Amino acid sequence: MVLSRIADGIWRQVENVQDGVSETFFEPVIRLGVTGLARSGKTVFITSLVANLLDRGRMPGLLAASEGRIEAAFLQPQPDDTVPRFEYENHLAALTGPTPHWPDSTRAISELRLSLRVRPNGLLAGFQGPRTVHLDIVDYPGEWLLDLALMDVDYATWSAQVLARIANREEAAGYRALVEATDPEAGLDEPVAQALAASFAEYLQTARANGYSDCTPGRFLLPGDLAGSPVLTFAPLPGGEGPRGSLLREMARRFEAYKRQVVKPFFRDHFARIDRQVVLVDALGAINQGPRAVEDLRAAMSDILGSFKPGRNGFLTQLLRGKRVEKILFAATKADHLHHSQHASLTAIMEALTRDARDRARFAGAQTSAMSLASLRATTEATMTHNGETLEVVRGSLLDNGKEAAFYPGELPKDPAHLLSPARAGAEKWLDQDYQIMRFAPARLNLRPGDGPPHIRLDRAAEFLIGDRL
Repeated sequence: MVLSRIADGIWRQVENVQDGVSETFFEPVIRLGVTGLARSGKTVFITSLVANLLDRGRMPGLLAASEGRIEAAFLQPQPDDTVPRFEYENHLAALTGPTPHWPDSTRAISELRLSLRVRPNGLLAGFQGPRTVHLDIVDYPGEWLLDLALMDVDYATWSAQVLARIANREEAAGYRALVEATDPEAGLDEPVAQALAASFAEYLQTARANGYSDCTPGRFLLPGDLAGSPVLTFAPLPGGEGPRGSLLREMARRFEAYKRQVVKPFFRDHFARIDRQVVLVDALGAINQGPRAVEDLRAAMSDILGSFKPGRNGFLTQLLRGKRVEKILFAATKADHLHHSQHASLTAIMEALTRDARDRARFAGAQTSAMSLASLRATTEATMTHNGETLEVVRGSLLDNGKEAAFYPGELPKDPAHLLSPARAGAEKWLDQDYQIMRFAPARLNLRPGDGPPHIRLDRAAEFLIGDRL
């Protein structure tokens, strides 16, 4: 096994050299990772980004597009034959058809290659012809990313952390009762282990639905073909190592197997090769859930950054140490649920939520940014009077019944500390304001030739992530 790991490491270094030489002297490749926690809009982001790079009429913030230097954009077969293709055409049809609807959310890793034919700029532009830049977009669930933090802890430490975290959560009451009725040092009884794992997975599903972000292990939420396997049949239990043959000892063994057979291959085969990253965040959803969800989200953002290898991707750096994430964008999605007058407040909240994470990334040499955006604009803005007060609202079709409605979510504070301070202090609810969210259906579109779907700041996000390479 040791020799196999050494050989595998050497071969991967050879692959890094081959990729580095190819990208430097021939056709450069930008490998963009797109992730986010539940309901953050990863699928819509990728679909709208690709559609707006193919038809660039709504991309003035992307300089290469506004300067007319992108001569063509086209989809090509992806380079990884073992990774499912991102279903771009089906998702676009769902968003732009006669009866538009939101596409299914991300449930596994997928990939798409978009190639851009770009004219160079600068002093040598007149002496060089157009070049091809490949954009490889890798879509993966944010819950899998949080799993990378498990690599640094053992089962006993993880169990203690989880049990302390869920001690006062109503969502975990059923699981806590089951743990109290279980003797961890008793001999392994498979039905008991399965009941514990099923109850813990049920808690994770409920916690995620209620706005919590610390829902690991991620494959308990998206098991796929691993459903029912021993590698997903474990749960946190109190105690130390446990005697041989005990339930506790077997849980620890399966936890290590999960890290070795599920988490590590994802990092090695996919995540470690990313050099640009966007992390999508449903900040409005967390604010609506209350202070505890906001604090949980802030901690999750810090944990997510701990999974990256931030830094600059010089040629020799790629050859000697492998790729490092050199640009990270934290984006608060669903900005179209707010009037544009509140977008600056949402961006400030996003910056505050990710402050610790972005400071660490910048210290390591990576560029970071935080912004608010809407990958697909589903609302229009309006002004209405209520009880003698003028309100700036958004108007759209409600997802539940399709009726048109005007919505005012509440006034976000201009100072993010008014949210983050009570969240850090453990407050159970907001004292001076109720924040609400409304679920809107995508609007029916009538696109002009050359225009992609309407959005908010998607062009600025693209400029930050890939503009320097075009």
